[in-house]
Amino acid sequence: MSEVLDLFRQTGALLHGHFVLRSGMHSRDFFQCALLLQDAAIAARVCGCLADKLGGFEATTVISPAVGGIVVGQEVARHLGKRHIFAEKDGSGGLVLRRGFTIRPGEKFLVAEDVVTRGGRVQETIQIVRDHGGIVSAAGSIVDRSAGALPDFGCPFVSLVQMTPEVFDPENVPEDLKGIPAVKPGSK
Repeated sequence: MSEVLDLFRQTGALLHGHFVLRSGMHSRDFFQCALLLQDAAIAARVCGCLADKLGGFEATTVISPAVGGIVVGQEVARHLGKRHIFAEKDGSGGLVLRRGFTIRPGEKFLVAEDVVTRGGRVQETIQIVRDHGGIVSAAGSIVDRSAGALPDFGCPFVSLVQMTPEVFDPENVPEDLKGIPAVKPGSK
């Protein structure tokens, strides 16, 4: 959806430089969804579009991985009239369910995330739901930057923007990026 990509540009949320992604890979481009979603009206509009794409899947609850997915999940749930919970980091880098959040056996979920590159946090969140006896009907994100390389989540996956910025192994960073200090702009 070009309108969403335009909003990333207008809000300064599509960054250009030398970035180290959560995966350890390097990139020239970074989607900083926090900058996009800091404006409540824009968050409602963009997440409403994602809610429209997820709305056809049966669910009673939206779950999202912290930190980036919390605003997305809350807004998607609000648009769909659903409950929202989130999984958060445990002390060792994995995700866990805390804060008294519960998943009932057979309860149906939608997973909402801001950006996916390899799909690791979405996969972890799906596994948490399944480990508690829940069912994931679908997953979605604002941005899919995976170039079609997402794992099989075992459910449909939708996104608003598919963009494939170049990524580089840390041992194979192009010469032009080597001269630019690398930054880690994510939430880790």
